[in-house]
Amino acid sequence: MSNQQTAIQATYFSILSNAGLALLKGVAGYFGNSYALIADAIESTTDIFASFLVLFGIHYTNKPADENHPYGHGRAEPLITFLVVGFLITSATIIAYESILNIGTPHALPKTWTLFFLGAIILWKEYSFRKVMQRAKQTNSSALKADAWHHRSDAITSVAAFVGISVALLLGKGYESADDWAALFAAGFIFYNSYLIFRPALGEIMDEHVYDDLIVQIREVAQNVPGIVGTEKCFIRKAGMKFHVDLHAVVDGNLRVKEGHDLAHNLKDALRNELPNLGHVLIHVEPNFESL
Repeated sequence: MSNQQTAIQATYFSILSNAGLALLKGVAGYFGNSYALIADAIESTTDIFASFLVLFGIHYTNKPADENHPYGHGRAEPLITFLVVGFLITSATIIAYESILNIGTPHALPKTWTLFFLGAIILWKEYSFRKVMQRAKQTNSSALKADAWHHRSDAITSVAAFVGISVALLLGKGYESADDWAALFAAGFIFYNSYLIFRPALGEIMDEHVYDDLIVQIREVAQNVPGIVGTEKCFIRKAGMKFHVDLHAVVDGNLRVKEGHDLAHNLKDALRNELPNLGHVLIHVEPNFESL
């Protein structure tokens, strides 16, 4: 199965999971007198739209290169990630606003059964996070990583709701707002998590150097190619699920141009065979005269 197919399957999983949970949380929050659960339902609803954005981004970023986009369409993925972050911030703002309003409004205590419901949600969302994050690492998709963090964010907001409802039920009358304070805390966490998702996507857009491990792998592969004396500069840019590489390879300075050209192609083929996540590979040949 290709990286694109793997990412698409993971995104469909997120869409179906969030749709089901949004409905269940909304109904449980309404009948269970829990705004924290309703806040959770709001977040799950925004997660559905965010996952559809991720799905669109995966399809678009895997379009083949064309005349206007010789490096492909991979840079659309961090842009999609920015939009996903926008959904997160919007949901956090709505939750925070409604929580503040409800804190000062008298209301009934949450129902006890909502705790059991939340416990099941926490376990499911943590499982969902691990499942989608595994696929995100496998495919090198920043948008899918953002989608995975939506699940972890949802799990933690559910933990906050669990704590808030527990406090309200244990301490009884006068502590009904503990549930709303929990929702407010959850909104703060979502804001913080939004930054954690936004930062690496910004680094990807700005070609930030964060791929030291991959550079080590590239140099190791190059050392095993006959005729390659060593490597010098190595620059990596990520675009979508692919990594574009500019590598300076050192060869015997006494070689003819055709021989150096052939070595560069041999090195490029070896890199693509050993590291299938590489996209464009540009080899610049550096002559070595030290042994002459």
